[in-house]
Amino acid sequence: MISFEHFTPKDGIPIYLQIVLHVKRGIVSREIKNGDEMPSRRVLSALLGVNPNTVQKAYKQLEDEGLITSSQGAKSYASVGEQTASLLAGELLRSDAKGAVESFKQMGLSLSEVLALIERLWGEV
Repeated sequence: MISFEHFTPKDGIPIYLQIVLHVKRGIVSREIKNGDEMPSRRVLSALLGVNPNTVQKAYKQLEDEGLITSSQGAKSYASVGEQTASLLAGELLRSDAKGAVESFKQMGLSLSEVLALIERLWGEV
């Protein structure tokens, strides 16, 4: 069963998108493998304390992206291969890096300041 134990909601991002991102990150990190069972919509909504429609919206997006398969009244499962995980890794890395670069530029930081910061943080994390 795919775990949402370490799922931590963040302000400013719709919960359904956070659920989608959680699953995508799990796929990239190989914590989620092809055939792993998703929690039921009802169970996940209770666990996260959100409306079942929110979970349904997330699952629908994951289905539309081909990352899970579901049947009405049946369980949902991860549906990913090696190529999908690689593509997702590139997508997430680019998205995260782009957001960080936009923030750094808004703060007026230079590339050398950013690289020095990343180098320091790399050792701390």
